[in-house]
Amino acid sequence: MSGEGGSYVGRHGDGASEVVTDDLLAAAREWIDDDPDPQTRGELHQLVDLSERGGPVAAAARAEIADRFSGMLEFGTAGLRGTIGAGPRRMNRAVVIRAAAGLAAWLLARHDAPDTPTVVVGLDARRRSDDFARDTAAVLTAAGCRAIVLPRPLPTPVLAFAIRHLGADAGVMVTASHNPKDDNGYKVYLGDGSQIVPPVDVEIAGRIAAVARVADVPRADDGWEVAGDDVLDAYLERAVAVTEFGAPREVTVVHTALHGVGGETVRRAFVEAGFPEPVAVTEQAQPDPAFPTVAFPNPEEDGALDLALARAREIGADLVVASDPDADRCAAAVPDARVEGGWRLLRGDELGALLASHLIVRGVPDGGVLACSIVSSRLLASMAAQVGVRHVETLTGFKWIARVEGLHYGYEEALGYCVAPEVVRDKDGITAALLVAELAAILKSQGRSLLDVLDDLAQQHGVHATDAFSVRVDDLALIATVMDRLRATPPTELAGTAVTRVDDLRDPRPGADGAVLPPTEGLRWFLEDGTRVIVRPSGTEPKLKVYLEAIEPVVGREDLAAARGRADDRLRRVRSATAALTRV
Repeated sequence: MSGEGGSYVGRHGDGASEVVTDDLLAAAREWIDDDPDPQTRGELHQLVDLSERGGPVAAAARAEIADRFSGMLEFGTAGLRGTIGAGPRRMNRAVVIRAAAGLAAWLLARHDAPDTPTVVVGLDARRRSDDFARDTAAVLTAAGCRAIVLPRPLPTPVLAFAIRHLGADAGVMVTASHNPKDDNGYKVYLGDGSQIVPPVDVEIAGRIAAVARVADVPRADDGWEVAGDDVLDAYLERAVAVTEFGAPREVTVVHTALHGVGGETVRRAFVEAGFPEPVAVTEQAQPDPAFPTVAFPNPEEDGALDLALARAREIGADLVVASDPDADRCAAAVPDARVEGGWRLLRGDELGALLASHLIVRGVPDGGVLACSIVSSRLLASMAAQVGVRHVETLTGFKWIARVEGLHYGYEEALGYCVAPEVVRDKDGITAALLVAELAAILKSQGRSLLDVLDDLAQQHGVHATDAFSVRVDDLALIATVMDRLRATPPTELAGTAVTRVDDLRDPRPGADGAVLPPTEGLRWFLEDGTRVIVRPSGTEPKLKVYLEAIEPVVGREDLAAARGRADDRLRRVRSATAALTRV
């Protein structure tokens, strides 16, 4: 086999010529011969058979094969993530075995015999996660690594914790996080418990590309270790210690696991920390890869928290906490008489500011740093400056946030929070849930609420109104087309306000803290009134993401509602204008 992924990639066609079609079918048959999984072999066999029948059915089958063979599923800083199915551009056992072999080769090349690299393998409860974890352990073991598999599907933060707890050299988490139900993924961590970053991703990808045939990759039948529950117990002990001993605990919390793996771990964390047991949304409490009650298993999506909010209204709860399917993200909703239904979901930036305010009040140690991604609100920088604490701005993703030297707290607007980097050097939805519950309980004892704190912050720093939207595509090439168009003809104004600065994030640029950010795919525009717009491709899903922020000064408490109205109006107008520019 030759080239990245061997001879069965890059030979694809659109049915326009028989030569291309023949090449495409040959690539599919070659993949079938090398695929160890009868399920995906059968799936691809069926597509090949349909492609040879003629007519519209054949054309559709050829188009599907062409898509699946348009290249290898790319291994990058997010590891692997994609739709489950047969072929090199899908998540399947063949792709996972190649990835595991590449990781093993990279680790062994960095270790001198007789030093044996240790890898911890975790998994969520999505379709094929158990198969992918088993194949990973089998490949690592056969290659001469020590593989330790977590005892059952558990949250991603437990895997990130276990890497350092067990003194491992790397970790693998089989998860697609909050992606649609048909997806799965493969996230790789280094020995410090943080996700891989360049150039490690490129180095591992090179080792993966060197795998000639999956059939030739040795896989052990046994020999890997299965961790005991003591790993989870150790994580919970450290997680619970994030809360303050003696702080108020009387707060009624509704929790939804959104059919993921966070339910039991969250329940234990709350009880062991001294909180009342959270009221579970029973319809969503148990892992279910079909995610039957939600269109998308993402707490940010419309409708995802409907059952949780209904339960909260029913029992008069103080707080709703939601975990995404692998429990590394945390969402919160609060009672709000000003909105329809009496409850509203806090934006990621709002919860990020609330957690920061709580940790600031508790005290930031000397040299401690508060960090957030470039697409997150500028409010954290203002809060840090107010108390004389250093703030750092990073590229999007916790792989960057976790590496900030001296990190005390970091977050990104997509519901990711690192409140205890000494426990988990990654986003952790469980410790974040504990701290927001603690803050809510403290405020309740004072006759105040989380919304009161947001009002306080707005008065001190101005209203920081944020919004975001996505442009989902079927063809990834469309994202590049839009980005090229925006670079060629950047806007000079949006919604009647002049664009005063255009940043191409592919060029090294200073962050808010003055540090130079590594190049990344994205554009950032600043308007004359201080509004900020960022456009970037998603790193995990086929969509273009747009982030908006408007800052509006507040002149006294009596101006608060009006200031929010002005900021929201500005966001609406800029969103409409930006949506027109990013239309595919």
